[in-house]
Amino acid sequence: MEDTTPLISCDQYSNSIEQATVNFDQVTPFVSLDEMIEQSLEANFGCAQFVQAVLVSLLMVFDAQQAFLAVYTDAEPTWHCTDNVACNSSSNICSLSKTSWAWDGTAYNTIISYWSLECASSIITGLPSSCFFAGCLLGGFVLSIHGDSSLGRKKLLFLSCFGMSIAALATIFSTNIWVYSSLRFVTGVFRASIITTVLVLLMEMVGKKWRAHIGIISFCCFNIGTLSLPAMAYLNRNSSWKNLYVLISTPAILYCIVAYFFVSESPRWLFMHGHEIEAIAALKRLTSVNNHERLNLCLANNMPSNREFVSPYKSDLCSLFKDFFKRKWPLKRLLGIMTLAFGIGLVYYGMLLGVGNLGFDIYLSLTFNALLEIPAYFLTFFLIEKCDRTSSMLAFSIVSGTCSIISGVIGDGRKLLQIGFELASFFSICVAFNVVLIYATELFPTCVRNSAASMVRQAITFGAVLSPIVISAGRQNDDQLVCYGVFGLVILFCGLFTICLPETRGVPLCDTLDEQCMQG
Repeated sequence: MEDTTPLISCDQYSNSIEQATVNFDQVTPFVSLDEMIEQSLEANFGCAQFVQAVLVSLLMVFDAQQAFLAVYTDAEPTWHCTDNVACNSSSNICSLSKTSWAWDGTAYNTIISYWSLECASSIITGLPSSCFFAGCLLGGFVLSIHGDSSLGRKKLLFLSCFGMSIAALATIFSTNIWVYSSLRFVTGVFRASIITTVLVLLMEMVGKKWRAHIGIISFCCFNIGTLSLPAMAYLNRNSSWKNLYVLISTPAILYCIVAYFFVSESPRWLFMHGHEIEAIAALKRLTSVNNHERLNLCLANNMPSNREFVSPYKSDLCSLFKDFFKRKWPLKRLLGIMTLAFGIGLVYYGMLLGVGNLGFDIYLSLTFNALLEIPAYFLTFFLIEKCDRTSSMLAFSIVSGTCSIISGVIGDGRKLLQIGFELASFFSICVAFNVVLIYATELFPTCVRNSAASMVRQAITFGAVLSPIVISAGRQNDDQLVCYGVFGLVILFCGLFTICLPETRGVPLCDTLDEQCMQG
């Protein structure tokens, strides 16, 4: 006869549930799921979160490679005379016949030699880079809002990297400079939101204690991408520029396809959009097994069964941004940090491009700049938890601006001293660059964080667009003060805007504009 005696009585079951609830409340009292998310991520940083951070940050490797790829594919190659009677090394290449000179390497090494653009105007030869940055500006405004709304952090990130890599790979089929420039524009559009989305997703995967440290992982991956590009370009120096696009784009496409299934969505974004069950599942993947029972109890206490949970913060994007621009404090923050970011972008990219005009080897030039950023990452890593964000950015802006002006005043008379101050200025701006990207994700709540951080990134890009103009002005006047003097004055002025911004070190992330306003 089958035994129908229950393993546990109803009274025993009720008592066990009550005891578990009491124990949970005693260990981790909570007011809301938002508080539970912060507590879980803060107290349970471990291997799972580290692996997630690495998987997300590796996308920055491909972002860096695409950002500086034109240094090699769009470069003007060197040439030599084949007819010493009709040609000499000081001749204007455009006034010589095609039979009196030849390229030093292969004729298909860069787009200049491939499409015979050696006599084209600087507007034509610079068009691909201009289109790339123009695409970055447009893409930042068009795509970033979808990270806060329909797509979320994860889908936007992988869509951006996948689209960027596909467009870059399609570049090899370009038939002329116009098609090539158009595809570079599309590449820039998709590339625009990668850096900010990576940082936002990382910041929302960890508690406030680990935010600064986890952001350094993405910067290191960006540096790996920058360092790997010169090596790949050097190995490809005797081959077609198309091979370099294939070498860089193909691994990125394969990585996006594989890594997408292993990366978790931001639990904060899921919670904000009413996907509470998915948010709990994401938290379980990010935290230790010991924390899973607490998450289940919190879910049971906050979401009634057989009823769809509706987030009290859920709102349509149009109304959200109307509310954003109606309030004075978020607009003040956005304008302040965008001004600071513009100055940082102008000096950061300006000094990278300016070093390349000093006559150094193009492979070593980019390598040295990338190596200089490594100690800047370590300094950021150790200081960001010890110093306030605002005071750090103000101090490094002042140091960078002062050293830049001194470098311009010294001139070419004392070359080593001039280079020393220039390197000190660039090192300081590298640290400020790292801090401002982390700071931008902390200034705004979850509902608009990706969009606001992308606006800050666009300000940096706008500074990058204007930096070649400043460099060109200094070259034409043959006066380093014009170039480095402008860099120094701009960053000194823009750095003062940090005084108007609030401090965020050790402050928990907020989800809504109201919560952020109450926090101050």
